[in-house]
Formats: sequence, C-alpha cells, structure tokens
Amino acid sequence: MKLPNFENARVLVVGDIMLDRYWFGEVSRISPEAPVPVVHVSRTEERPGGAANVARNIAALGAQASLLSVAGRDEAGDRLAQLLQNEKVNVVLHRDAGLDTTIKLRVIGRQQQLLRIDFETSPSHEVLLSKLADFERMLADADVVILSDYGKGGLTHIRQMIESANRAGKPVLVDPKGDDYGRYHGATLLTPNRSEFREVAGSWKSDEELVRKAQQLRGELDLKALLVTRSEEGMTLYREEGVVHEPALAREVYDVSGAGDTVIATLGVMLASGAGFPDAVRVANLAAGIVVGKLGTAVVSHEELMAQA
Repeated sequence: MKLPNFENARVLVVGDIMLDRYWFGEVSRISPEAPVPVVHVSRTEERPGGAANVARNIAALGAQASLLSVAGRDEAGDRLAQLLQNEKVNVVLHRDAGLDTTIKLRVIGRQQQLLRIDFETSPSHEVLLSKLADFERMLADADVVILSDYGKGGLTHIRQMIESANRAGKPVLVDPKGDDYGRYHGATLLTPNRSEFREVAGSWKSDEELVRKAQQLRGELDLKALLVTRSEEGMTLYREEGVVHEPALAREVYDVSGAGDTVIATLGVMLASGAGFPDAVRVANLAAGIVVGKLGTAVVSHEELMAQA
C-alpha cells in the first residue's frame, strides 16, 4: 500500500515519561561475593522512554509530535528534555521539585538484559492539575491525541482529558494500564496487549470467545475500536463493523520492549493523516515487525516503513 504523507500530521502525546538508561558490558566471571555475574561496563546509552518514546516514534515517522508531561527538577529531567529536543519533539514539561524523574536502568551483557533497576516517585496533585490548562491549549493544534498510561500517576485526570478531546472532535487513543478500564470510557481506541486484556476481560478458550469478550468490553467502554496486540499472533482490531486481524510478520524478534509505543505512535500518525482504522492497523503492524528487531526502546523511520509497505 502507498503510505500517506505524514508531514502535516499533528499528534499530541500526554502521559508518563521516563529516562531509559542502558549499561552495556562484557560478562566473563561470577562475583566472589554472591552467585551473580560481574558486568564490566564499556558503553552507556540514554533514550526517552514511556510516553516520551511514543513522541519520538511520531517524530521519526516525519510527523509533528507534541508531548505534555511531568518530570522532576533533576538531572534526569534535564536530560530527557534535551534528548526530546534533539529528536524534534515539541515538549512541555511541568517540573516538580518533589518528584524524582522515573529512570529505568538496564544492565546488558552478552546482548541480554541481566538486570533492571527502577527509580520513581509519583507527581504531586497540584502539578497534574496545572497540566490540564496546557492540555486544553495544545489540544487545539492537534489532529489526534495519544494518552500513554504507564501507571506512574501522570494521567490522574485522564477522564477530563478524554472528555475535552471528545468535545473538540479529536480522536483519542489510549495505551492502557492496570485493571480499571472504566477511566478510559469514551476514548476512540484502546490498545491493550494480550496479557493486559486478559487481566481485564478474563481468559478465553477460542477466537470466538475472544471476539465476544472484546466486543463486550468495547461496548461497555463506548469505544469506537479496540485493538488487542497479541505478540506472535499479530494484532486484532474490533469495531462495530466487524473484526480485522493482522498476522505477525515473520522476522527475528530481538526485543519487544517499547513495541507498544511504536504501534500506538504509528496508529496516531496514520489517523492524523486521514487513514481509516484498517489501513492504520496494517501499517502499525509493519512498524511493530521492524521495531522488535532492534534493541531496547527504539523507533521506526518513515524510510523503513516505505521499504516494507
């Protein structure tokens, strides 16, 4: 299929951001202090994670990405702002002195993740409330809104944001977290992965039962569409008009972390470019097939998509 022009697509991302740090090294011995590998770190990398990774995926596709979030008044917050600026993301960060910017530190040895260390605190209510005014302002300049929920507290006022987006006639896509999906009522599209959907809807024994559960949840939450990403089984779109399934693309899977960010970013850019849901899902599936072949939170470029489309 021919990809639309993404240059004029404007996508606003709101949600929990984090700094992904990677320490790469060699493992050649076991520690004499405990039965754990000793990693001799030879290289470090930093990448925007969470909602920030969604925004950088949008920018990498050549669309206009705006990001609204909360970070601490700390070195990690400064670094995130700098990284996002370098990737041409229009970022509005509310800085909270009482908040530690979320950091996920991954130690990699022999191309395998050996350990992940998380540093995080929840933002204050006052900072989140002041974010709503900026959301209303930035909403006017967006074609599509993505709410990226990582359960870190940055989307406490998600109900009001969905209502505002609906009043403004802007499609709102949500990457959900936790088992309380009632807070996403009225969104345009929800994108749970297989295990997240199972946590909310319960298990299923057949595709027919899965369809029934998915359509029931879609109706209860008043969604236009529900997309369940199913790992090696591909992804399935459920709408009132019926079901569309995209099989997983056969390629080597290197790292699935951040793949959901790439999927919802691509969906947002496609919808903002005027595409319908089936085409948007087809291209998002292509993007997912590319990004899982990369290490860590990665992006897919417009050129990479063009080569596959």
